[in-house]
Amino acid sequence: MKPLHILLLITGYFGVLVLISFLTGKNQSNDTFFKANKKSPWYLVAFGMIGASLSGVTFISVPGWVEGSQFSYMQMIFGNVIGYAVIGLVLMPLYYKLNLTSIYTYLRTRFGNKSYKTGASFFLISRVVGASFRLFLVANVLQQILFDSYGVPFWVTVVITILLIWLYTFRGGIKTIVWTDTLQTLFMLIAVGICIYSISNILEIKNLFTYVSESSLSKTFFFDDPKSGNYFWKQFIAGAFISIVMVGLDQDMMQKNLTCRTLKDAQKNIFWFTIVIVIVNFFFLALGILLTDYAATHNIDAHKDQLFPAIAMLGDLGIGVSLFFLLGLIAAAYSSADSALTSLTTSFSIDILEIDKKESIIDQIKTRKKVHILFSIILIVTILIFKYFIANESVIAKIFQFAGYTYGPLLGLYTFGLFTKLGVKDNAVPYIAIVSPLLTILISYLSKKWFDFDFGFFVLIINGLLTYIGLLLFSKKN
Repeated sequence: MKPLHILLLITGYFGVLVLISFLTGKNQSNDTFFKANKKSPWYLVAFGMIGASLSGVTFISVPGWVEGSQFSYMQMIFGNVIGYAVIGLVLMPLYYKLNLTSIYTYLRTRFGNKSYKTGASFFLISRVVGASFRLFLVANVLQQILFDSYGVPFWVTVVITILLIWLYTFRGGIKTIVWTDTLQTLFMLIAVGICIYSISNILEIKNLFTYVSESSLSKTFFFDDPKSGNYFWKQFIAGAFISIVMVGLDQDMMQKNLTCRTLKDAQKNIFWFTIVIVIVNFFFLALGILLTDYAATHNIDAHKDQLFPAIAMLGDLGIGVSLFFLLGLIAAAYSSADSALTSLTTSFSIDILEIDKKESIIDQIKTRKKVHILFSIILIVTILIFKYFIANESVIAKIFQFAGYTYGPLLGLYTFGLFTKLGVKDNAVPYIAIVSPLLTILISYLSKKWFDFDFGFFVLIINGLLTYIGLLLFSKKN
């Protein structure tokens, strides 16, 4: 594809998103921005959550991960299923019972104001870094395939990327996102389907499932080395906890669910989302095998995060594949990033500034809009920092590693709150939440150095356990 064609595609795509924003964001109230007036159809939320949970990272990194890690990622996906069950049966009833806008308000009710602010702050840090990782990957691809051709520097690419998100979310917020995510998920799934179909034809694959099952890269279960980071029980258990914290304890993902009319609708959303997400991830990994084999047979020297873009944009598969790859990448990236920006705005406005206590509705809306701009700028700065520090490694692995350290305190806080009747010394909670990740980093480092034992994504559970123990030490009777 020529750079001009790519530019026209992006312009047309975002033109559609801005139109949706105009239609859904006529009422710019905070109730619309934060909760979509609690009128979202559950099936739209479920479908849109697929794109938001996968993001541009999954779109590029998961297929590229197969070459080095085979199908080990499915171990985590199977663990996710357990986590989604906990979300639907334990967390969702709690959130609906308390009628929450921000899910971290629960911590104030349960422990106190310091605990509440601590939980919200850890989410803000986690989501800023996670969203920036995702957008960094996509901005890199756009830079290589489009903006380098026009001599546009990387920082301008990043600014344009964030500006486009701000443009279609500043009016309707989560109400707009419920609809745009549905469209973006559709584009992403179509893109994956077309890429699988095209490469299968070239490789003369008659039965995809047979081809995948016979490939040496499709090994899924790893029980042989407990010290390894991809050992089954490590990834399975970590997968369950990762889905609990990165979906159930994440304002970004839960904000969409809380826009459903009733608890029953929200639970149906989680149930169908769980089934579809397992199937979709399988096809992403299957695509990884096809891409790896295609690269080997056509002498294409591309690996990990560069594998999918290199093959799709090469042109040998046809302009249609290049077109839908780019469309799918943009859709996957922005379906995650737009909700991240909205949830950051929501959490900071409600949890930190507590704008719901302001008397003037007009002042509340003005403050929310300022916060929306603020976090747009923060994302730009964070992405530019990553440009100079990120290593040549699959971005998705880095996101999960970072999540283990930042979501651990949230896991400990909610576990302690839900499964004990004890109170806690509220002033001690911020210190516990800071010390626990630091101890986790130390334990993980020493374990690998002394015993050659890699905790992998299991660090999330270690971190949550240390937080729980810290809360127990500073507990008190309610």
